Amino acid sequence: MRRLRAAVADPAMLGFAAAALLWAATVALARGQGGLETLAVALSFAIFAVTVGTGQMFVIASGPGNIDLSSPAVLTLAAYVAMDAMHGADALLPLGLVLAVGVGLLAGVGNFVLIRSLAIPPIIATLASSFVLQSLAMNAGGESTIKPPPLLADFTVLHLFGVQVLLVLGIAGSILAQLVIGRTIFGRHLLAAGQNERAARLAGVPAGRIRLIAYVVSGGLAGLAGFLLAGFTGGAALNMGDSYLMESVAVAVLGGTSVAGGRANAIGIWGAALFLSLLATLLNASGVDAGWRFILSGLTIVAVVCFASDRA
Repeated sequence: MRRLRAAVADPAMLGFAAAALLWAATVALARGQGGLETLAVALSFAIFAVTVGTGQMFVIASGPGNIDLSSPAVLTLAAYVAMDAMHGADALLPLGLVLAVGVGLLAGVGNFVLIRSLAIPPIIATLASSFVLQSLAMNAGGESTIKPPPLLADFTVLHLFGVQVLLVLGIAGSILAQLVIGRTIFGRHLLAAGQNERAARLAGVPAGRIRLIAYVVSGGLAGLAGFLLAGFTGGAALNMGDSYLMESVAVAVLGGTSVAGGRANAIGIWGAALFLSLLATLLNASGVDAGWRFILSGLTIVAVVCFASDRA
């Protein structure tokens, strides 16, 4: 009973509880039809929010004020670079993957250098870098959509025994991230630096190096998300990362990561991502106009972040 109470009180459970309520409302609106199909679609789209949100989790957990607002631009640029390099050829998939992740890793290093060398808040540094990266994406692809290789497109929707392969890999990645947070020296150092950087430094924690790794991981995961999302949606497009600006922050915070730093939960991100995905499905099913959908989704994300921040 004590463990059950502790699980319910866990901030990471909020996302799963909210997602369950939204799913029930969506099924009720559809008069009990298509419940499993709705859940499967929501999970398919949640994969990409989880990938970007996991990178954001590492950055936010590294200390107060740390955030990566360049993720959407990194995602977009990585997708364009990879798709352009592959030219639709299946044989060049490994090259495209390396380039996409490489773009993200370099962006992460660049963000950290900006923050450290100019001594400006991360929110300003990463927002500034996002403008540069988005401009590079525009130069790389213009207004066109660059198609992915057929093998990549097929892989992102591949099902084995009725289960989406990409979903299984995403869950495995979240379990790995949770193990890194809770069972490795890096994870302990990350949370220690996030809780109190000065005390962590006095205890011998290389806080600067830990924060650098957090930003590099965030960039790398954003690049990976761009590579996969381009395959899933049919190509790289300039607006493909727009929805992940605040969504990546929302899923990390609602998933159990403290905005004050020092606490993180990779598994909880799934509940938060599923909640936002189901919210979009419910608004679409309700016949809400596109403009109102954006407004309601935005207000929900702001409310979620504020509520979760108060609990931190």
